[in-house]
Amino acid sequence: MRRKSVMEGESVTLNSHVTNKQKDLMMWYFNDTLIAEITGDQSKICTDDQCEERFRDRLKLDHQTGSLTITHIKTTEAGEYKLQIMSSSRFSIMMSFSVTVTGIYSVGSDEVSVFVLEGDSVTLQTYVKTNQQEKIRWYFNGIQIAEITGDLKHICTDVQCKDSDGKFRDRLNLDHQTGSLTITNIKRTDYGLSELQVTHKRGRVSRKIFIVAVYGFSGVGSDGVSAFVMEEDSVTLYTDVETNQQKGVRWYFQYTFIAEISGDLSYICTDVQCDDSNERFRDRLKLDHQTGSLTIRNIKQTDHGIYELHIISSRRESNHQNFNRRVSEKTFGISVHNVSAAERDEMKRKSAKEGESVTLNSHVTNKQKDLMMWYFNDTLIAEITGDQSKLCTDDQCDERFRDRLKLDHQTGSLTITNITNTDSGEYKLQINSSKISIIRSFSVNLSAAVAGIYASVSVVLLLLVASAGLIYSCKFCSRRNYIRRQHNDQVNVDEGSSPDQTDSLLMTPATDATDETPHVAMAVFLQ
Repeated sequence: MRRKSVMEGESVTLNSHVTNKQKDLMMWYFNDTLIAEITGDQSKICTDDQCEERFRDRLKLDHQTGSLTITHIKTTEAGEYKLQIMSSSRFSIMMSFSVTVTGIYSVGSDEVSVFVLEGDSVTLQTYVKTNQQEKIRWYFNGIQIAEITGDLKHICTDVQCKDSDGKFRDRLNLDHQTGSLTITNIKRTDYGLSELQVTHKRGRVSRKIFIVAVYGFSGVGSDGVSAFVMEEDSVTLYTDVETNQQKGVRWYFQYTFIAEISGDLSYICTDVQCDDSNERFRDRLKLDHQTGSLTIRNIKQTDHGIYELHIISSRRESNHQNFNRRVSEKTFGISVHNVSAAERDEMKRKSAKEGESVTLNSHVTNKQKDLMMWYFNDTLIAEITGDQSKLCTDDQCDERFRDRLKLDHQTGSLTITNITNTDSGEYKLQINSSKISIIRSFSVNLSAAVAGIYASVSVVLLLLVASAGLIYSCKFCSRRNYIRRQHNDQVNVDEGSSPDQTDSLLMTPATDATDETPHVAMAVFLQ
C-alpha cells in the first residue's frame, strides 16, 4: 500500500504509474465508493450525489496516465483510495493508497488563536453554563453579533441583534446550553478579533478575546486591529495619540506588562526593564517616543496572542482644581502562522540567473484598501493602494529599474523582470493600515550559476599565469642545457681556454631557433 501524508487545504496526487493507458478502464474508489473513472479520452467524476457533495470540483484526472489529484483536501477525505485497472485483455490490477490529512483547525498555545480554512466552520467555546449566567454576548470589531440570556428569553444572532451589520447573515449558531458561538462557512471578512462578554448573576462581567485566523492568510484583518504574520516579520501597533498630551502609555501582552512611556519621557521601559515583565521579547520591542506606538521586531511563534494598549490621561473636573485619571483601552491581536524555516527560506530568499524574472509574493490574499509599499535597500520603489499604484517616483529608482517592475493589483506582489546583478540586495514590503503596520523582508541574489561564471574566469586566469610560468621554466632549462653542451664541446676542442673565456661563454644569450618556440606556444594559448 502506498502512503501519502498532507496538510489540510493542500493538494495530493495519487500516481497510477501508468505511462500509456491506451483503452484500459481505470476506476478510482474512496472507501470502496466509486469516485472517478476514465477510458481513453472519456472520463467521469462523481456520478452520484454523495460523491458530488463531498468532492465538489476538487477531483482532477490526468488523461495521459489516469493519475488522480484531490485539491484543497479536508480531514474527512483521509482514508483508503483504490485504483482498479481493467485491461482489454481481461486482466485486472488493483492498487491501494492510504491518505493521511493533518487538520489545520486548531487552537494556538495562547488558547485564543483559532486556525481554520476558508469555507470551514469554527466554534468559539465559552466553557460556562448559560443557566448560571445573566447573559452572554458576542462582538466582532466592536459590533454585537449574538446574545443569549440565562433564562433563554432573549436569543439573537447577527441581524436579529440591535446595531448588527449583517456580516454573518445565516452563518451564526448559538449553543443554548453553553452560549458557545459557531461561525459556519468562514470567509476572508471573518478574520480578526471576536470578543466574548459573560455577565454573571452578581453583575460581574468577564471578557475573553478570540483571534480567528485562516491558514495561509497574511496581512491585516478586516477588523483593522489584527495582524496575520509569519515568523521574522515585524509589526507596529499604533496608538493614534501624541505622547506629550498623555500622562503615559502602557502595553500588555496576555495581561503581562511589557512596555511603558510617560508623557514627559522621564520614564521609558520595554520588556525586562519593566517591573513584573519577563524575557519573552528581549531586545525586540521598540517604543516610538512621539506616539508610544509599539513595534515587535523579528516576530516569533510565541508572540501570537492579545496585546492591550492603556492610554492614561488626566482631565480637570469642572469648577475644581482636581484632575481625574482616565484610562482608555484598545485591543490588538497578532496571529503567527507556523511556517517551517525551509518554507520561509523559499518564500523570502530568492535566487535567479541574470535576465530572469523574480516575484516577491506578499502572501496577502485580500489587500482591501491598505497601503502597501516596496523598498529596495531602504529606498521606496513601488506602492499600491486599492487600484492605484506608483512605480519608481524618483529618477534614481527609474534609472535602475526602468520598465522592469510589475505590481499585482490583487495581492500587491512585486515582480522584477530581466534581473541584473545590481538588483541583488534586501527588499522590504510594508503593509500599512490605520492601526497596524507589518514589515516583511526578502533577499534577492544571483544564483550560483551566475557566480560560477566569475569563478570560472578566475580559474582560467590562474591557469594562464601557471602555464606562462611553466613555459618560461621550460625555456630557461632548454637554454641552460644548450649552453652546457656548447661549453663541453669547447672544452674538448681547446683545453687551454682561460676561465674568463668560459664565463663569457656561459653568459652569452642563446640565439638558437629553439628560443622562439615558447613565444609561439604562448601566443597560441592566449588566442
